[in-house]
Order: sequence, then structure tokens, then C-alpha cells
Amino acid sequence: MKLLIATNNEGKAKELASLISDPGWEFTTPAREGIRLNPEETGKTFEENAVIKATAFAKASGLITLADDSGLEVDALNGAPGVYSARFAGADATDEERVNYLLAKLSGVPSEKRQAQFRCVIAIAFSDDRLVLCKGECPGVIAFEPKGTNGFGYDPVFYFPEFGKTMAELSLEQKNEISHRGKAARKAREFLRAFFSWSDR
Repeated sequence: MKLLIATNNEGKAKELASLISDPGWEFTTPAREGIRLNPEETGKTFEENAVIKATAFAKASGLITLADDSGLEVDALNGAPGVYSARFAGADATDEERVNYLLAKLSGVPSEKRQAQFRCVIAIAFSDDRLVLCKGECPGVIAFEPKGTNGFGYDPVFYFPEFGKTMAELSLEQKNEISHRGKAARKAREFLRAFFSWSDR
């Protein structure tokens, strides 16, 4: 069974495929299927943006399609950057610039008020309009300075008090176990296994 991952970012597609991999299916990408589509993410929530991407690519391909949307929510910033996480410091900002912009926004905020969470929603869309949402959340605290070289985005300042490490200091295995995307991906895999098991009857 072939499944489409609705992203034009090959790196992101590879990461999501590795999290949801199963011997019973194979993953493909829009590029491999010859699909040129770049739906505008106009949603105000992670759920809405994931659905926009998944449904657009499912209709274009006829394949069961997975799309994710994720980001960082900081309590002291009233949930920002949220769906604007990638564009928080400007459309062309680097990861380092985004981190520095976030830290500047939190200047003067004490450690006990720097709670935050990463959130991820994976939408699984069928060409006949059926839709399933799988969600994951990962709580933490925004550190005062970046640490670690693993991961990307805001990982170097997303701190876990229980581990004494930022997400960028964790191994890939540790990150996948506790991350928002890892949790959502395991739910997606469980759904797909159950769906294909039922379909084979």
C-alpha cells in the first residue's frame, strides 16, 4: 500500500516516514508522483493547516495522504508563535534568528513563567473526504540561552527540567520518544495498522 506524505520538503518527508514506518506500506512524495502543488496554509490552528495540506494532496493523488503541522506555543506570549512558528522572526529568518527573536521577546521573564509546549497535528486524508486527526503535545520550558546541536528550529532553547537538557541535547531516539511529532506519529501508525487490518478482512 502506497501512502503520500504531503510536503515538498524531502527532509521532512523522510523524518515523518521514519516515524510511521511499517512493513505493510511504503511512502511516496509529491515530487516522486509528479504532483506540483503548494496549498496556502491559511488556517489559524495546527489542525486547520494540516487538513488543508492533507486534503489537497489526497484529491490530487487519489492516495491516502498524511500531512503534519506543528509549532511552539509559549504561555508568556499568549500561545505565540503558534502556527506562525516558522515565520515568527520573518519569512526568511534562519533557525538561529528565530531563537534569538524568541529569547528577546522573553527578556526579563523569570524561569517559573517560561512554560511552553510543542504541538503537532497529523491529518490523514482519503480522496473520498474521510479524515482522521492524530495529535501530540510535548511540554517544557524556554531556556535563557541555546544549548545542543541536535534537532532544528527552537530545539536548542526548549528545555526539559526532568532531564536537565534541551531538546537539541537529546539523542534522536530520546527525542522521538517524547516529542510532539513522535507522539502524533505513533497515533497515526496505530490508526493505519488498524485500518489496513480491517480493510484486509
